[in-house]
Amino acid sequence: MKKIILGVGIVVVTTIAFTSVPQVVKEAFARKFPVVKKVDWEKENDTEWEAEFKINKVEYSANFLEDGTWQETEHEVKPNDVPQDILSSLKSNFPGYEIEEAEISETTEGIFYELEIEKGKDELEVMIDSKGQVLKQQSEKKSEENHD
Repeated sequence: MKKIILGVGIVVVTTIAFTSVPQVVKEAFARKFPVVKKVDWEKENDTEWEAEFKINKVEYSANFLEDGTWQETEHEVKPNDVPQDILSSLKSNFPGYEIEEAEISETTEGIFYELEIEKGKDELEVMIDSKGQVLKQQSEKKSEENHD
């Protein structure tokens, strides 16, 4: 009996979370991504909503402000699909590092590549613009190292 009640509670919570997405945000999403039929919504922070969805079997996320203003769309790409200009910049700025994960981030300011790279025990997160300029880099510790 407890399992049934818990299951109903989860459905209700999910429904409440979904219905609380402002209509203006849902409409802005539908205009930007008219082919998408299934969307999972999540409150990203106090002013932003994040939609998770698939296009051609690729997972995407898109962020919108409460007033429906689009902020960003991201999706993962294979390291082999990163353009040569970006790879050249990576090799010259971070010699010996290899790409572990790569995402393309499209914003109102342009297209950016967000890369997780590593060399030995060193791991970095870097952001490179579409022209190959490094915009940000942040050192990350591997989770295995945190067990000491």
